Amino acid sequence: MGAYEIAAGFAGFIWPLFRKRRRISVENIMKAGVADSESEARRIAKAAWCHLAGHIGEALFVPGVVNAANWREHIDPTGADPESVKLLLEETDKPILLVSAHHGTWEAATNILSFARPMIAIARVMNSRLVANWLKKHHFRGKITVIDKNHGFTPDIIRQWKDTCAALTILIDQHTKKGARLKFFSRPARTFTSATRLAMRTGAPIVVGTFVRIAPYRYRLVSEGGPLVFPPDADRDAATQLLNDRLEAAIRRYPEQYLWCHRRWRD
Repeated sequence: MGAYEIAAGFAGFIWPLFRKRRRISVENIMKAGVADSESEARRIAKAAWCHLAGHIGEALFVPGVVNAANWREHIDPTGADPESVKLLLEETDKPILLVSAHHGTWEAATNILSFARPMIAIARVMNSRLVANWLKKHHFRGKITVIDKNHGFTPDIIRQWKDTCAALTILIDQHTKKGARLKFFSRPARTFTSATRLAMRTGAPIVVGTFVRIAPYRYRLVSEGGPLVFPPDADRDAATQLLNDRLEAAIRRYPEQYLWCHRRWRD
């Protein structure tokens, strides 16, 4: 039994204790139209909760399993548009934006992708200095530059992104009070527009996709369509809505691997 199975099994055991998260998950799944019945919604909710724990448990061991010599063996590109795969993994001489969601194996994926090209991730920095130092010491997220999402795109970060031709990774599916009021699973959802605005300003292409777990330490890139390039005068909200639509399509294919317990829809 591996780390994923142990962590997922423990999560399943304690799932009954998290009444609020169960309720939020089931409500989100039903209102998103992912399940036809409440019993099916409960099944997906529990599976997603167990996957979250299993993914984090497995991600802790990714640095000891995946290396520069074998990283390609751990990525399955068959679920993605070939042009997106080429841009992300092969044409590493230009900076790109990677727009994703809390779906699949986002922690493990950024770690593995760091062997293909430099990675910069806008993410939550742990409040505990002890935890943050431990994660850094053990390369939990791989050799990537993690930027506190509260600090945004500073000139130094933009310069580093362009100079190193990195993939700047942004997860846009969490609630934000200041985002555009768009649709996610046909429901109003405040959405971050930072990726769209940066793409419009710089002309950098966007790859939209997620990595789902298909086997121990093996992850499939799921990308609905090719890379996106937005001109400076593009409709910002319409462009961001397209990102939401592509992420929604990926989540619908693998609903058991999405973070349904998050209060995404608050309007």
